[in-house]
Amino acid sequence: MLAKNVLENKTKGYKNHPQLNRFREAKYPLDCINQYLAEIYNEATARNYSFDKSKVKQNFKTSTLTVTGGQIDFEIEHLKRKLKLRDRKKLKEIIAAEQIEPHPLFTIVPGETEPWEK
Repeated sequence: MLAKNVLENKTKGYKNHPQLNRFREAKYPLDCINQYLAEIYNEATARNYSFDKSKVKQNFKTSTLTVTGGQIDFEIEHLKRKLKLRDRKKLKEIIAAEQIEPHPLFTIVPGETEPWEK
């Protein structure tokens, strides 16, 4: 939600986070962030988490953004490290998964980890 507020110019902080560049460079940045959040809402609902659907515009133009395979691998490993501390059951599920599908907004392309990752 913070990323959406940044793209809508409703916040003073967080404006320079490099992952926002993917959305800023899109033809329709707000549609992309709403598409992203709509899927997050669906996942939150499936997990019985609380998520205020009213904050997500539902009539967005569907799009795709690219993400490199190296970045996906990096983020999956980062998630595993977090889950090792927070949710061992979910970690086992991810380790057992044959393949992890990216968010439907993203199309994986060949490439390394993004240069802005630490």
